[in-house]
Amino acid sequence: MTQLLQAWGDGDKDALDRLVPLVYDELRRAARRYMAGENPNHTLQTTALVNEAYLRLVDQKGTRWQNRAHFFAIAARVMRRILVDHARRRKYAKRGGALTIQLSQREMEAVAEEKDFDLIKLDEALQELSNIDPRRSRVVELRFFGGLDIKETAEALKVSPATVLRDWNMAKAWLYRYMKDER
Repeated sequence: MTQLLQAWGDGDKDALDRLVPLVYDELRRAARRYMAGENPNHTLQTTALVNEAYLRLVDQKGTRWQNRAHFFAIAARVMRRILVDHARRRKYAKRGGALTIQLSQREMEAVAEEKDFDLIKLDEALQELSNIDPRRSRVVELRFFGGLDIKETAEALKVSPATVLRDWNMAKAWLYRYMKDER
């Protein structure tokens, strides 16, 4: 996979064709993990998330792919951006957006009962954590959004698995406190 990534980075289109079947299933698994935490009525489907991430990844120009972990680290960041952008657009639309939409009583009740996880707040928290400790923010991004395990995260960040585990535990505690205090 590393050789295919590097060949693709060098402009070999055939390498991309051979790479897609290898990464697509893993991207779907990562997307499924993200979507599992979302409201069942979420308007973005797993396949749409994977396809949008794939399109953005294919559009990456000049990226020197180091290895599998590096690719999935970038994929995690791309999926995070897609989900946050989608949540922002949705929040904008709920607040009126650029259009006036008439909702039926049933639709209004469904919106009122919706209890989405606040992905925008999580993104803000991760930005704040990044200002304080960029590596811990990356650990969360890779583990939560990328679905990488401890070893893969350590490889992507070029640190030991013990460091990743320590950063992961500290970051989770910090994020919990931030999210709790902000609400």
